[in-house]
Amino acid sequence: MSDVDEQGRTEPPLGGGEEDQLLGFLDYQRQTLEWKCSRLQADALRATTAASAMTLGGLLKHMAFVENHWFARSLHGLPAEPPWDAVDWSRDPDWDWRTAADETPEQLFALWKNTVDTSRRLTAEALADGGFDRLADSSWPDGSAPNLRWITLHMIEEYARHNGHADLLRESIDGETGE
Repeated sequence: MSDVDEQGRTEPPLGGGEEDQLLGFLDYQRQTLEWKCSRLQADALRATTAASAMTLGGLLKHMAFVENHWFARSLHGLPAEPPWDAVDWSRDPDWDWRTAADETPEQLFALWKNTVDTSRRLTAEALADGGFDRLADSSWPDGSAPNLRWITLHMIEEYARHNGHADLLRESIDGETGE
């Protein structure tokens, strides 16, 4: 049985195997970002703080891009799909961050949630095809490739780092705090 905290996040399991724990922590971090960005209007998702141009909407769109990059493109070698396929990343490396202000909260959440759902499906496929030792289909310039374990741990780190940013942004918007 899963424990759900006061923000609606499923606590990672205290026991179980590697798969349950790693995927449990990744989903917990995903749910944290969702909580930090929830119940806000478009202007709040565009709000910045201090000297940074970072926004909660930008975080949602960026994390959708990162999910797609690691689980679809790197792990499974799939081609970029909309909206990522139309971006000239060399000319606009911050496209995901910058264009989030042009989208509604509903569009941002739909993009992020659909990408997370796809990532979960692709992770399940990879687990069935070699487990956490399954290598990514796309290799790095030196010919090496991360395995699913590395990608999952990297995604936990990526979410945890950006959830710290989300904490600051959310507190500056409406004072809501919490881990």
